[in-house]
Amino acid sequence: MNVQARRVFRLSLTMALSLAGAYALQLPLPYLAPIFALLFTAPPAPPMGVKKLFGLIVVVMITLGVGLLLIPLLLYYPLSAMLIVAAGLYFSTYLTVNRGKVLFGMLLTIGFTMISAAGTIDFAIAVMVIKALVIDTGIAIACQWIVYPWFPEDTAPAQSGPAAAGAVQSNWIALRATLILLPAYLLVLTNPAMYMPIILKSVSLSQQSSEIDLRHAGRELLGSTFLAGLFAILFWFLLDLATNLWMFFWWMLLFGVYFAGKVYRILPGRFPASFWQNVVITLLILLGPAVQDSANGKDVYAAFAVRMGLFIAVTLYAWLATAVLEQMRDRHLSRIARTSPIMEPS
Repeated sequence: MNVQARRVFRLSLTMALSLAGAYALQLPLPYLAPIFALLFTAPPAPPMGVKKLFGLIVVVMITLGVGLLLIPLLLYYPLSAMLIVAAGLYFSTYLTVNRGKVLFGMLLTIGFTMISAAGTIDFAIAVMVIKALVIDTGIAIACQWIVYPWFPEDTAPAQSGPAAAGAVQSNWIALRATLILLPAYLLVLTNPAMYMPIILKSVSLSQQSSEIDLRHAGRELLGSTFLAGLFAILFWFLLDLATNLWMFFWWMLLFGVYFAGKVYRILPGRFPASFWQNVVITLLILLGPAVQDSANGKDVYAAFAVRMGLFIAVTLYAWLATAVLEQMRDRHLSRIARTSPIMEPS
């Protein structure tokens, strides 16, 4: 089996095993385990060892624990808390773009937003969410350990990651991502129990918007969201044919093979890997709460329609905000270029 095929089966099987393990353990947020599996397994590299896993868990607990410190401020000093959250979102995005610490920046963003919002309902709920995220991370890594020996990576020299953006560009991207995330965070604070999935979608949008230019923003952001909604509907109806954990695993494996083929370019297409990764993440964010709504006896279709409508609204805002901010920046740079003196050669 060539290396591209091994990568496809490694990624899809790791995601399916993570999903099955998280739902079998009945975790509060089980759909996050396959999302972490995607983030950890998509790069073509061996899984981390036990020592790095413990270090990662410590990092997860510290970054998510930041949200716990914000809970009293949100309850008693909301304006100060919002300023701290805005600064934290800017800092986490700057780490992602300028320093290349994608995972650390994403976890810090979740800590500032998702954990603090959950804590406004009850401090115990925020602690429960942190525990679930830590366990989901451990499940994803453990599934990597199980799957990797069957589909190993070729031995090759380590490749350097993408070059970091310059300081000025990193500052601008961090500011833009903060302005995309902050309104969604304010909406979640009005009803955290209902709007919590919006946080995950907004984090995904802010990460994705930092990797694409304005020309492709609408197609990447809106297109991936609509496509994820269609795949979520198809997945739900297929799962309804035989509703049990085994079928959930097999359907996740089948969908994972298709998406991994797109991510690794085995299946040709005009969209980049980041587009298909966002489709998978949005699919899981839509599908996971729907499964929980069904188990709790709620109206799944009404909840899905509301959730999908909110996702589209947040995506439209992200697209429009990116377009407006980029146009304002271009006009500002053009004004500076016109007014700056031209240096004459001596």
